[in-house]
Amino acid sequence: MAYQDILQTRNFIGGVWMSSENKMAVYDKYSQDLISEIYLADQTQIDVAIQSALAISKVFRKFSMERRIGIMEKLYEQLQIQAEAFAQLIAAEGGKPISYARSEVSRALDNLKTGIREAYLFAGEQIPMDYLNGKNKTAYTIWQPLGIVLGITPFNFPLNLALHKLIPAIAVGVPIILKPAPQAPLTLLAFAKLIENTDLPKGAVSILMTDNENAQKLVEDNNIKVLSFTGSDKVGWMLKSLANKKKVLLEMGGNAAAIVDVTSNLQRAARKLVYGSFLNAGQICISTQRIYVLESVYDEFLSFFIEETKKVKSGDVRDEDVINSSMISKKDLIRIQFWIDEAVSQGAKVLLGGHVYDEKSNIFEPTILTQTNIQMKVNSEEAFAPVVMIEKVKSFTQAIDLVNESRYGLQAGVFTNNWAHMQLAQSDLEVGGVIINDVPGFRIDSMPYGGIKDSGIGKEGAKYVMREYTEPKLVVIG
Repeated sequence: MAYQDILQTRNFIGGVWMSSENKMAVYDKYSQDLISEIYLADQTQIDVAIQSALAISKVFRKFSMERRIGIMEKLYEQLQIQAEAFAQLIAAEGGKPISYARSEVSRALDNLKTGIREAYLFAGEQIPMDYLNGKNKTAYTIWQPLGIVLGITPFNFPLNLALHKLIPAIAVGVPIILKPAPQAPLTLLAFAKLIENTDLPKGAVSILMTDNENAQKLVEDNNIKVLSFTGSDKVGWMLKSLANKKKVLLEMGGNAAAIVDVTSNLQRAARKLVYGSFLNAGQICISTQRIYVLESVYDEFLSFFIEETKKVKSGDVRDEDVINSSMISKKDLIRIQFWIDEAVSQGAKVLLGGHVYDEKSNIFEPTILTQTNIQMKVNSEEAFAPVVMIEKVKSFTQAIDLVNESRYGLQAGVFTNNWAHMQLAQSDLEVGGVIINDVPGFRIDSMPYGGIKDSGIGKEGAKYVMREYTEPKLVVIG
């Protein structure tokens, strides 16, 4: 395999590779073959990670901007050289189609470029002070690091979503401990080797896999000052309750919706929404799950959508043309079949798909449902599967109400060429991002990305996370 040369099985703790007594296996999600066994960090090693971060904290925060940028430039150079190996590893352990895995590596490289650019620009501001007793004084702010960051990352973007936490930490000089998802930990451990080959001081970054009990202790440790979590809302809110006085950033996905009105290009909207619904088996935080179509164009849009869905290729992650491949686990395959069967028993109608495509490789058919409602799990919960609901609405305002009916609020797509509808969408949709004439899954890594309601707290994107990892200190000169 192309990724064998970058595999790492030990944890990178305080700048040192460490093994332990306990191991866990990581499997290829399509073939189900064993990729590797990795070590699980124990409590003693976690303490080493924390103490190493504390020891280097004051030194790292005083690194010049030029030196921190040099570290990111070195990471960029190394990742660019090994881009294909990382893509192959992401595809294997994450079940991600290879074309999309390559896209993730490209985004990670762009993410590093963004971090470099934002590090050059990161600065405080001058504060107006020349009035009352502030006359003849000068005031400004400087950004001061808050302290050690704990980053917990998901399986679906094992490289790029980790870099959304790591790059801002390097840019502002804060130590960070990263824990990847157990389903796909190898990519981030491989990236630790790139970190080892930079000018980063030992202890500034630790990357470790551990069990849930030790991970919880990390969250509770008072030496950790910022918790940045990406994953399910159930786990995220639980961790927030354990975080004590830490600053908490949560990115937790949702059941993203799109609206299609009578002025939109229906064929283009259908093509984009099919891709946005079934790419990576729907295992994307902003994968399209609900589509609301104005009734006068519903039948025409649905015809286009079904036609495009039939073109979606399912199968081996290494097939360049595959869009829909393995779900992350057998448990999730069984879950989504149960949710669909339950919805059908409650009145939902399957328009296409609805069954397992390949049981051995945990692939589910691209599935279209209709006549769903908020009481059904396929509608109200995050499906994280290749399943989409298409519903008919009488008006644009009804569509907005249905989008807002969700307890989630990450991003929404709106297909319209009606200026009044664009204005209504931006003012009334209860989401963190409104995407006009594209899918809710649209994302450029530099943009402020994050949701409201149960979708989370805070924004990702290098500039915004750099601010989250720091606080402004006021300086007044008389």
